[in-house]
This record gives sequence, structure tokens and C-alpha cells, in this order.
Amino acid sequence: MDTEVLVVGAGPAGLLLACELALAGVRTRVVDRRPEPHRESRALNLHPRSIELMDMRGLADRFLAAGRTVPGWQFTASLRQRLDFTALDTRHPYALLIAQARTEALLTERARELGVRIHRGYEAVALRQDTDGVEVGVHGPGGTVTARARYVVGCDGGRSFVRQASGIAFPGTPESMTAVVGDFAVADHADNERARRHGVLVARLEAGLTRFVVMDPHRIRVPSAEPVTLEEFRTSLKRVCGTDCGIGEPRWLSRFGNTTRLAERYRRGRVLLAGDAAHVHFPVGAQGLNTGLQDAMNLGWKLAAQVRGWAPPTLLDSYHTERHAVGRSVTTGTQAQTLLVELPLTERYGRPAALLCELLDTLLGMKEVNRHLADRISALDTVYPPPATSPADPLTGRRMPDVSLVTSAAEPTRVYELLHDGRFVLLNLDGDDESRRWTGDGPARAGHIRALTARPHEVHPDLDGVREVLIRPDGHVAWATRTTDAYMRQAERTQALSAWTSSGPPAAPEEVV
Repeated sequence: MDTEVLVVGAGPAGLLLACELALAGVRTRVVDRRPEPHRESRALNLHPRSIELMDMRGLADRFLAAGRTVPGWQFTASLRQRLDFTALDTRHPYALLIAQARTEALLTERARELGVRIHRGYEAVALRQDTDGVEVGVHGPGGTVTARARYVVGCDGGRSFVRQASGIAFPGTPESMTAVVGDFAVADHADNERARRHGVLVARLEAGLTRFVVMDPHRIRVPSAEPVTLEEFRTSLKRVCGTDCGIGEPRWLSRFGNTTRLAERYRRGRVLLAGDAAHVHFPVGAQGLNTGLQDAMNLGWKLAAQVRGWAPPTLLDSYHTERHAVGRSVTTGTQAQTLLVELPLTERYGRPAALLCELLDTLLGMKEVNRHLADRISALDTVYPPPATSPADPLTGRRMPDVSLVTSAAEPTRVYELLHDGRFVLLNLDGDDESRRWTGDGPARAGHIRALTARPHEVHPDLDGVREVLIRPDGHVAWATRTTDAYMRQAERTQALSAWTSSGPPAAPEEVV
């Protein structure tokens, strides 16, 4: 069980993180307490930014072949106007309907291709860290063994053992509202649109199943721990939309609540958190799984750099800086979205809330408003703060547009294809080979930075005047310059490379408190 990084939890975030670490040559093991993967699928979709992440690793085609694209998504179930993803600036202007179980299967397949060892039926039961690593007691079919790793990442869900054992607080608000979800082998699809008009989420799944999500005003205060029955589901559907939609043969019934919590910190010494272990919220807008995948993509290359010894002193801490802010935005945003769902269901606020929803529907009908919220829910608007030592071009911290390129060797490519191997890309768009000169001064960096000269094959306003750009492995811009002065450009480049990469020994871990 000894390894360089131990990932606890084989959900989407844990599996993608393991893939990212293995891609960078880090020995990685994954343990999960469940003997088998979940058969039911809690989440159902990938938003545009998550599809872009898969594209950056050459996996987009696998995912697209396994799901079905739809042009937008709900902001909340109480609004009729949907978010329009087709207007977004991306090669993937859609949501991908794909069951979480299928997402996990595809990521498991990729992890095994990269040599990741996945141990199912093994539960983390003890954790202790010191200055050199972390010891984790893992209980499995043969008893309890001790695994030692340089770092441990908890991707083990909202009740995360890793988070609790590390003493990381999980402040937030308790459950005050619940909804029910069910997957049925039998349903009358003639009633689907009627149900949707009354705020019921209806989605066709694989294997002939249909999912219904219902918020019944008479049942929204029932605790999520109370089991759901077929009779309750039918009664709630009739009460909400006037028909039980012919449901029968349930394959999965569950109740979920609006507990909202955000980990106080995403790192404590050699222990880190990602996915639901770091943030939980009501699944409005389908942001949970997607946020977890984006956590993993942000952390993977940084943790690999730390293990491999080329991380600058503050690089691993930037995971918390960047992703905790995103987690706070998502959790506070979903609280507002959830309120828009809850208020129309209450007797006291039902009428004014309905008027508010009518107003918001009108606003969502405006292209600018719809685009703003679609960018936010899809995570395409995520911008990370630039390092204090880096020149802050407006492009810095934003996602790099996936423009088509022609290399100096006249080969066609595009930005995301250059990121398939998970390295930095130093891209010279000025038509000369100036950016390649850094390799002579910093050969130790050559293994994790790819430098090339190319010219855009298409016009993109964000790249107007950009001469050179350093793209992070997660597709965000580390540095960009528009200067035409060769000496100033070289100085900026040197500063940026020093800020993001180092050829020295690994930075010391944060002090264990």
C-alpha cells in the first residue's frame, strides 16, 4: 500500500486526480470503502468546462460517445427560461447528459491505462501525518494494514473521514429542505412535458430508465434520512403536476437535502481535500460533480510538481487560494438558487416568489444576463488571481481559448491538443523562435514545459496583440505578454517561469498544526 500519493475515494474527483498524478509520473493508489462502484448515478451531466478538461487530456471523444448533448441547463427548477450554453465561447457549447456511473467507469478505465492501482473494499480508518509523510490505516477484506504516502488527498465525500481525521472544520448551514429523486424502468413519457412545466426534473437515462426529481410543498421538511417509497413518489407527483407520470419498477429512490458546507481549508500539511469532501450543497444547477472535477484538475499538476521537486514554495498552497474561492462562490450561489426553488413552495411567500420568478425569467430572456449566468454555472468564467511576481496581463488567470494553430513546421493543431501530456505550454504567437531560448538557460525545466512557435489559424479577441503565453497544465493562463520589446519580453518570461516552476528541491510542507 505504500505510495507517493494516496487518494481516498474513487468518485469522479478522486479518479481524475489519480489520472493527473499518474500522467505526471507520480506513483498513485486509490482506496474506496465500497466493494463495487455505485450503480445508481447521483449526478447526470458534465458542463462545458468539464468537457474542456477532458478535451485537454484527449478524452473528450470517449465521454461524448457515452452521453447525449443538450443545448443548455436549468438555473433553477422554478424558472422556465433555461441557460443557453450555445452562446458560450467554447468548442463544447452544451451540457453532456452522462450518468455519474458512466463517468466513473471512463475515468477508471483511463486511470488503469496510466497504471493507477485502485483498491475497492478498503476503508480509511486511521490517519496520522508527520514531517515526512502520512500513515493511513486501511481496513479491507484481509484486515487492517498501514499505508504510507508522501501526501494523502481526501476525495471521500461530504462525510469525509480524511477531513475529520485531519481536524479541518466544515462550517455551513444544516438541512432545512429536501427533495426526492427516483430512477424508474416504467414511465409514461407523454406526461414528461407536463411534469417539467410544474418544476419536476425529468431525464431519460441509459438502459431505458427515466429520472424524476420532485419537490413537493407538503414533503419538503421531511428529513433526508427518511426512506422514500414508491407510493410517496406517486402521491407527490400527482400533487405537484396532476399525474403520477405512470412511474413503476423503481431502480433507485432517495431523498436529499440542502445542507451547505465549505471546508475551512483545502490543505493541512500533507493532507488535501477535493470534491464533496471540501464542499457540499443542494444540487441545483448540477454544479457539484463538475466543481469536484475542476478541483482535481487544479490540484493534480501542482501536487505532482511538489512530489517531483520542481514546485516553487507557494505552488501547492495556491490550490487552496484558487479553489477555496471557487468553492465559496458555488456554495453561496447555490444557496441563492435553492431559495428560488423553496420560496414558491411555501404558503407565506408563494405568491410574491412566483412574481419574482416571472421577473427573473424575463431577465434570463435577455442575452447578456443569460450569458453571464451560463458562464458562471458552466465555470467558463473562472479566473484565478495572478502571482504577485507575475506581470498581470488581462489574460492571466483566465482559461486559454482553444484556438486552432499552425506550428512553425506548418502542422495544424489547437491549444487543447498541446495539453494532452499534462505539461505547461510556452506558446510563441509572434512568429519567431524567441521563446525557445529559455531551454538553454533552464534545461531542468524542459521535462515539464513544452515550448513551440505557432500562429493562430483563427481570430480570437482575447488574443489580440498577445505575443507569447505560458499555459498551465489545467488550461489557465500563467502569463501572457503583448510587448514587442525583446529584452522586456525575455525579462517577463524569466520572471514568470521562476514564479511557476523551479529546478530546486521540493518546498517544505505547510507546518502541521
